[in-house]
Amino acid sequence: MNQSQNTIKNPKPANEPQVKGPEMNDRDRVNDVLALEKYLTDSFNVSAREASHPDLHQDIMTILNETHQCQYEIYELMFRNGHYKLEAEEQNKLDQTYQQFNNYSSQFPYNHAGMMQ
Repeated sequence: MNQSQNTIKNPKPANEPQVKGPEMNDRDRVNDVLALEKYLTDSFNVSAREASHPDLHQDIMTILNETHQCQYEIYELMFRNGHYKLEAEEQNKLDQTYQQFNNYSSQFPYNHAGMMQ
């Protein structure tokens, strides 16, 4: 399989310049919002771990889940607009990694019946 067959991507918008100048375009703005959402999810993860009051913890968890969802939707928007590309992996490599980590489940300190099967 050649490189182009392994690449999963959408076309970039037609009005996006080939050579990027110093001015911000739509991609830059959305990428900036994506970076902010990633920062917020990291911060809310810490806050959720350290919240000592149950109501505060629940409020932070609600905000954390909403922030993760927003981050995912922004990523999906960027992918649809051709700003992200993914590389497809060969099935034999996926199978090998799955088997490697599936074998680790026997080391879990709790009942692992039904895990990764």
